[in-house]
Formats: sequence, structure tokens, C-alpha cells
Amino acid sequence: MRKLIIVLLLFLGACTSLKVQVPKEYLYIPIKTQNYTLACWQKISNDTEPLRIYIEGDGNAYNSKGYPTNDPTPKSNFLRNFAFNDTGSNVVYLARPCQYIKSNESNKIDWTTGRFSQKIVDNMAQAIKEISKGRDIILIGYSGGALISGLIINQYKDQLNIIQWITIAGLLNHTQWTKYFNYLPLKESLDLETIPNIKQKHFIGKKDKIIPYQLILNAANKKDCIILEKATHNKGFENISF
Repeated sequence: MRKLIIVLLLFLGACTSLKVQVPKEYLYIPIKTQNYTLACWQKISNDTEPLRIYIEGDGNAYNSKGYPTNDPTPKSNFLRNFAFNDTGSNVVYLARPCQYIKSNESNKIDWTTGRFSQKIVDNMAQAIKEISKGRDIILIGYSGGALISGLIINQYKDQLNIIQWITIAGLLNHTQWTKYFNYLPLKESLDLETIPNIKQKHFIGKKDKIIPYQLILNAANKKDCIILEKATHNKGFENISF
């Protein structure tokens, strides 16, 4: 056990430093996919209950001047803390490619204009398949992780047992989003052409300035949307329940 702890500490030392206390019941288990190694924390203790897999947002993709960063690791611990506070038996926090862990395959396109590319979707789906091992899955996407999770559901519905889709402050259509803010288009990325035909909930912050609530309402079925009047992009979701 002592050797295992030392190995993990050495491994994490090569990653971005962790700024949050990890509950003791969570194990850090990096997932190797075709092109990346993805940071992942898991608490799995019940073989019969679905896995709640949280997909991180886009992280620190651009700096304050609008230039791509060298490290997309999220500066906010919002989603990781949210997952760690989930009292369910089977909870997984899964980072996006190049967050926390840099690899030889890491390229700035992976967290900028190609953040929703087929390559990214395939690698994320591969990780989820490895983690779930055939179990039922509740897929929870935050911010840009919502679009990633929606693409995975649409493309991998025959390979993954995803029974519910939940988004928090979710980006559901990047084309509409970039036009709204007059951002450069994400030319190497896929978009969510159709909303997955699956049980779903979309939690929306009325005061979200990153992904305005109107954009989410335009993309999703309104009956599946829950607007939180005081919520921003990463605050005000503490009391939501699935």
C-alpha cells in the first residue's frame, strides 16, 4: 500500500497540482485511451446501481486576452466538488483530454477549435466504456461537457447503457453559441444536430453569462429544462437533485 501511494503521488506530480481535498472513498484511476490518458476519480461500491459519470467542462481553454492556453486544466473545482459531494454509491468524475495530464498527443486544437471533434468524442466514449463495464450509466455533462455527453449518447447508444442524460449549465449547440458572442467558429468540432432521444434534465442558470439560458432553451426540449433563477455558470446548483 505504501508503494502504491508513493507511485500515485509521483504520477500526480507530473500533472497539474490538485487544489481540492479528495474524499478518502474516491480512487484516482487514470484511464488510458487510444490517444490520451484521462484523469478520473471513482467511487464505485454497488454492482447493481447505475454509475453517475460526471463529464468536465472545457476548462481553462483560453486566457483573458482570448489566446489558447498551454494547459486546459479547469481553474474552478466546481464540477469535481459537485461529484465528490454526490452521496450515491457509484460516482465517477472524468476529466477531458489534456486536463490534469499532458501527453505526447496533446495539441491546443484539442481544447480550442477541436474540443468537440470526432477524435475527442471517440476517446471519451472509450473511457466511459472502460469505466462502466456494461453497467447502466447516468451521464452528467457540465458546460462543454454537456455537448460531449450528448454526442456520445447519439453516436454510442448501441455500445453504452446510458439510461439518463443530465446537463448543468450545458452547452448544447456551439454554432449558436459562437454566433451569439461573435467568437471564432469551432471549425474542427462536431455539433449536436439532434437532441438525444433519452430521459433527460437540463439545469440552467438564469444568471449564467458564459452560456446564456436562452441558448439552452432554444436547443433543448423546454419540458426537460429546469431554470434556477439565481444560478450563474458555476454557482447556485448545490441543491439540485437527479
